[in-house]
Amino acid sequence: MFVEEEVSDRPDGVGGAPPRVLDQAEVVQFERCGTWVVSARGSYDMCSIEPLAEALGTAAKAHRKVVLDASGIAFGDSTLLNLLILTHHETDLRVAAPTRQIRRLLEITGTDTFLKVRATVEEAAAC
Repeated sequence: MFVEEEVSDRPDGVGGAPPRVLDQAEVVQFERCGTWVVSARGSYDMCSIEPLAEALGTAAKAHRKVVLDASGIAFGDSTLLNLLILTHHETDLRVAAPTRQIRRLLEITGTDTFLKVRATVEEAAAC
């Protein structure tokens, strides 16, 4: 867990706001209904994408169908979008339960027209 501390104006360093916990990216993988699922949590940008990129890359090489459980992704930018497109070219990628921000990212870029976006992991694994 990353913690950002605010510096106090007081010379003894006491006071100020309490430390703020930054949104740390986390990836968990498992099999469900015969499909490999990569569950992502946190925020993904160029500084935090590597664990998810490694997980999806490995999954794409080993499984013909991969589901990304996007229900825990708080933020994603063009780095995440690029990763989804690249993974889509390597395997049958399905994006399950995207958060509002991720769904909007897919819609405004038009990637929702070729990525398989489903409401749940179970629905994505079944189709």
